[in-house]
Amino acid sequence: MKLRFAIHLVAASLLAPALNAQELKPLTVDALVAKNIEAKGGINALRAVQSIRFTGKMLVNQGQLELAYTQTKERPGRIRAEATLQGMTLVQAYDGAEGWKISPFQGRKDAERMSTDEAKSLVEDAEIDGPLVDWEAKGSTVEYLGPEDVDGTLAHKLKVVRKNGDVSYVYLDPDYFLEIRILTQRIEQGAQVEVEIDLGDYEKIAGVFFPFSIEAGSKGSTDKQKVIIEKAEANVPVDAAAFKFPPVTSK
Repeated sequence: MKLRFAIHLVAASLLAPALNAQELKPLTVDALVAKNIEAKGGINALRAVQSIRFTGKMLVNQGQLELAYTQTKERPGRIRAEATLQGMTLVQAYDGAEGWKISPFQGRKDAERMSTDEAKSLVEDAEIDGPLVDWEAKGSTVEYLGPEDVDGTLAHKLKVVRKNGDVSYVYLDPDYFLEIRILTQRIEQGAQVEVEIDLGDYEKIAGVFFPFSIEAGSKGSTDKQKVIIEKAEANVPVDAAAFKFPPVTSK
């Protein structure tokens, strides 16, 4: 099953009265988080997913380059992503304690450790459930800011302040209550960075809806990278070593 969030002009005109009424309805953080969890498949289904592997393609340079893409996540917060082109594979991984990378497209074939700032996005991506589920246990605070337009859709806007002080604005679709955009503001190397992620084409895997279209880049950028998922597998066996910084081999 796919949920596509593009709203045509005619549909938008028909939905406008209902959305305007919804805008006036008082909502709570607890209610929206509960709807988000229910929309994804329920808390039991979410917690049953201990690992997940996505495979597909990554489009960069305004779609001119296509890379084979794989991402694997495992609880409680491990992730490894690979993007391959012409025999070279970029790797970014986080093992729950530190992040590292291999950047062959920048002429670096050996693994390098990431700084804490550089690994922040991996820590966020490693969340199988997203930023709203168990937000209190994660040490976050959440505030409902009301409806806001997201490319023609009047979405519910939630402000998530993470334990490290970084802020994510999460936009939920008004009908399905799934994330359609996440705008994150974080401090990297002493400067504020804004990253915008658009999510769509949700499909159910092991009873849980996951986005199969992820478009990410700096806020306002016209050249964002897009990941299109073609296959997903839940609770796949995962070698813990895949997330860890590779051992140094003697030359």
